[in-house]
Amino acid sequence: MRSLEIRELECFLVLAEELHFGRTGERLYVSQSRVSQLLRALESRIGARLVDRTSRRVALTPLGERLLTRLRPAYGQLADAVDDARAAARCVTGALRIGFLGSANHGTTSALGLFHARHPEVETTAVEVTMADPFGPVRRGEVDAAIVLLPVSEPDLTLGPCFERQPWTLALADGHPFAGRASLDAEELAEVALVAPAAPAPAYWRDSQAPPRTPGGRPIPRGPAVSTLQEGLATVAARSGGMLLCRPTAETNARADVVFVPVEGLAPSELVLVRHRDTDTATLRAFARAVGDAIGVSAPEPVSP
Repeated sequence: MRSLEIRELECFLVLAEELHFGRTGERLYVSQSRVSQLLRALESRIGARLVDRTSRRVALTPLGERLLTRLRPAYGQLADAVDDARAAARCVTGALRIGFLGSANHGTTSALGLFHARHPEVETTAVEVTMADPFGPVRRGEVDAAIVLLPVSEPDLTLGPCFERQPWTLALADGHPFAGRASLDAEELAEVALVAPAAPAPAYWRDSQAPPRTPGGRPIPRGPAVSTLQEGLATVAARSGGMLLCRPTAETNARADVVFVPVEGLAPSELVLVRHRDTDTATLRAFARAVGDAIGVSAPEPVSP
């Protein structure tokens, strides 16, 4: 059977309408570079260029025009068939509450946007999950699933899919001796009291966000414990310590009295979707697929930690 990648075809159809890589990415909730990657994959599969791209314009080649003419009605019929089957067999309806940790970065909002575009009949709500209790809202049924930082070693929760890995930054008060640095080595964290999540977050999870030692074994002073991201940033601004944040969170929470310095030598941070192992609905499975599609990976079956 001939291999077909639906995502590549969908990307080509949207690009043929927009004739703009940036707007195509916005409609598909992916980056502009992901649009280019999907197009190159399709062109490689076909064996010829489908799009001519210059600094001023994007246009279909004659072969691209021919493919568009044949593909558009066929894709429409395929999409209708899939939508009918999905509505009948999976019953993606009702409401969906998704927790997010601290701030909803681009990956989170892209997944929510893609899910809403696919299932506009589902009422989707984003709920902040605190650093002091990242798993509690899932257990108590306050949210259907949550997007939290790894590690997750909770036997009653299932994981997946994971978001992309991101480097760490250190939030510091403007004027701190390290604030003007282009980057820091992880060993230099021994000279900064790290603001940490408060209980009841598990000790192993708190230690992952505010390590007690550097990779080389040097002890790191423990700063104040906080319950929320904004409490942590306020504590940093008050010169009571530094706080490790992944780069997207730092970019989303820029403020005049806090600087974010990249940290080298730490394993990257990674977000993951978690839900209770006894909760497996069609709506949650559809959201997991949206997460995987939004970040450009296939959503795996959920796994227990």
